[in-house]
Amino acid sequence: MNKTFFVTGSAGFIGSNLVLKLLKENENIHIIGIDNMNDYYDVSIKEYRLNKIKEKIKKTTNKWSFYYGNISDKKLIDKIFEEYKPDIVVNLAAQAGVRYSISNPDAYIESNLIGFYNILEACRHSYDDGNKGVEHLVYASSSSVYGSNKKVPYSTDDKVDNPVSLYAATKKSNELMAHAYSKLYNIPSTGLRFFTVYGPAGRPDMAYFGFTNKLRNNETIKIFNYGNCKRDFTYIDDIVEGVSRVTKKAPERKTGEDGLPVPPYAVYNIGNSHPENLLEFVDILQQELISSGVLPEDYDFEAHKELVPMQPGDVPVTYADTSALERDFGFKPSTSLRDGLRKFAKWYKEFYMGD
Repeated sequence: MNKTFFVTGSAGFIGSNLVLKLLKENENIHIIGIDNMNDYYDVSIKEYRLNKIKEKIKKTTNKWSFYYGNISDKKLIDKIFEEYKPDIVVNLAAQAGVRYSISNPDAYIESNLIGFYNILEACRHSYDDGNKGVEHLVYASSSSVYGSNKKVPYSTDDKVDNPVSLYAATKKSNELMAHAYSKLYNIPSTGLRFFTVYGPAGRPDMAYFGFTNKLRNNETIKIFNYGNCKRDFTYIDDIVEGVSRVTKKAPERKTGEDGLPVPPYAVYNIGNSHPENLLEFVDILQQELISSGVLPEDYDFEAHKELVPMQPGDVPVTYADTSALERDFGFKPSTSLRDGLRKFAKWYKEFYMGD
């Protein structure tokens, strides 16, 4: 009740779904959103998500303010913090994607490093002049930080100093920067390592979405590492349930024996803890696409797939150890891949084929 949330990347896949969940489950809250609406992927999907928020807000006692802007714009971020004094900050704005970071590194430095630095600085100065300031900073990290770790499942206790992409390096940097700011300025912060998020109105650069577009256009899909990749696919509703729970419980501020703050800092995995083989995943996807009418019943799936070697920056397996999330928040993602892909296929049919 009566809290002010600042959600960056609020037209994004996770951001928009989080805003919808917060609006649905709370009363008299004010959510400030920001998104640069860039054209890394189809902007009409971002607009669709924003429209869903506008429809939702009409049915609640909550307030919604949206800024078209970039978190790398320090003046704008400072202005938002000054004007609204957010209680809870959820930083989901980032340039996403492993492969894109190879061809467009500038976007990652601007958004993921400079942008995140601006958020941290604004949180730090929210306590100036004795103000109550930010109660909790929650930010998106990624399973990519685990690089090519051989030990599975991936635990937040693992050492993650060997990123295999610039994207992963920026996400690990976010965790390090947040730790430093938590220690120096006693900012309660929680990082969330997301594992392969999917679902309706998701990101078209993700495999399940790209595969669907190609299959529908009668093109061949490339399945990397000859289909031997495994991914811990996590349905969007499970992700936002986890984020929502985490926002409510900030790491505790404590003083160490040296009289200085013990950093109120935590990092959790949010994943399904059930890695799926890519070939199996694609098989379930095409079954659900046929069942929802996106593909014809007699679709020859075998003729449209090609097994190819691994891509630079990719890893063979992702697998989340979510025991800490279960212990501290009593939550474990549980949506099955089939259920999740069925919901995606139905949305896709409606969005692209007008049914």
